[in-house]
Amino acid sequence: MGLKMPLLRGLPFEPGGSPVVLILGSFPSTLSLEAGAYYANPRNQFWKIMEFHLGIQEVLPYREKLAGLERNHTGLWDVICSCERRGAMDHAIRNATPNNIPQFLRDHPSVRMVIANGSTAGRYLEQFRPEWPSTVSLHILPSTSPANARTSFVEKLRAWGVMLEAIKGQ
Repeated sequence: MGLKMPLLRGLPFEPGGSPVVLILGSFPSTLSLEAGAYYANPRNQFWKIMEFHLGIQEVLPYREKLAGLERNHTGLWDVICSCERRGAMDHAIRNATPNNIPQFLRDHPSVRMVIANGSTAGRYLEQFRPEWPSTVSLHILPSTSPANARTSFVEKLRAWGVMLEAIKGQ
């Protein structure tokens, strides 16, 4: 019998305001949890993609990057609120407790598009899809994680461009 893993708690919804796009990861990496910042691993391509599509410079301090997301009506959160996990990989997640995404969407009627950052987030979201407003679309996009090396950066950029539809329609 192995040692019990500690319960990890995720990060809060960021950046506030009235998002039109809600980007949901599965659960923060160890580096992100330690930094208290989404996508803190410098090898994660999330902020590079945001720089390309939204003009939010990857080198900015975290709070300034969040302000850029807010100006672009985009929020960040995770599907999983808490879990046990040894290491940082999604396949190691155990005893996950999800965030209440359907309630969040009811409380934030400005959201028109939910983006799952990777297939793990997408699988969790699929179970909630019947419970949320029909006006909200779901897009499961290639993970920006360094673990997703099979998808090229150019392919990720192309896929993530879908978020511009909702933002420009704002």
